[in-house]
Amino acid sequence: MKKIVIFDLDGTLLNTLDDLADSTNYALAKFGYPTRTIEEVRQFVGNGVARLIERAIPTGKNNPNFEKCLAIFKENYAKNMYNKTAPYAGILEMLSNLKSKGLKIAVVSNKFDLAVKELCKKYFDGYIDFAAGENEAQGIKKKPAPDTVFTVLKEFELNPEDAVYVGDSDVDIMTAKNSQMPCISVTWGFRDEGFLLKNGATILINTPSEIYSHIG
Repeated sequence: MKKIVIFDLDGTLLNTLDDLADSTNYALAKFGYPTRTIEEVRQFVGNGVARLIERAIPTGKNNPNFEKCLAIFKENYAKNMYNKTAPYAGILEMLSNLKSKGLKIAVVSNKFDLAVKELCKKYFDGYIDFAAGENEAQGIKKKPAPDTVFTVLKEFELNPEDAVYVGDSDVDIMTAKNSQMPCISVTWGFRDEGFLLKNGATILINTPSEIYSHIG
């Protein structure tokens, strides 16, 4: 039996796509740039908000307004990240059942650290034992580097063999591999089953309740 389950956040536990898209388009519109569709934003997420804006803004980081646009996005998202965001169906029940089995539950995300902690507190208070977001300013590399995962393991004095990682993207598959632990890939998130299989997924689940058979 595993001792800890480490989850990605966006696209895995929470459907944050609409709020991310709204804040992205708010920031783009401030400069008169074309806005992006939900499906475009779906493809842009997964590597942190800086990469989200880099992919959304014309000419990416070469755009002279890139940093300003990113700052506007962060400010707007911090105020509006609860508007349309919600846990996926079955997530709260699944987390409750994992806790009842004595498992620790952690979240690691490429979303900026403050937002990760605030979202976990609002939607999963009492379920999440530890949450960590992007914090490269402190020298902690974002996923797929294993840094945030190792931070979690150190917090609970556990080893990679004690853990399983759960996510919805290629970044998550690589993160688990780099952390030397199995990855459970969910199909209800921001990437579809075909994409996940193409990028090395070995365990796929279609509903949260299917997780139990993969944590032994």
